Amino acid sequence: MFNNYGASYQEQRMQQLMEQKQMKDFMRMFSNLVGRCFDDCVDDFTSNKLNEREISCANRCTLKNMKFNERIGQRFAEESAKMMEDQAKMAK
Repeated sequence: MFNNYGASYQEQRMQQLMEQKQMKDFMRMFSNLVGRCFDDCVDDFTSNKLNEREISCANRCTLKNMKFNERIGQRFAEESAKMMEDQAKMAK
């Protein structure tokens, strides 16, 4: 009974650590996106509001980076599936 509790605790702890890492990775990606798009798009500091060009640029920049990250995620999933398939073939 104690072993089941220990395994369950370890699984929960591992899940917590994975969730923390995912959140940290997401926050890093978001921070990089904000910094990159701000640096690329905002250059008029004479007003406390973005002008139309800056808004348009920021929207394009954000969309481009979101699509890029989505594509990387898809490629990663494809490669992971292929690696698991290859490992299963080798195990036979």
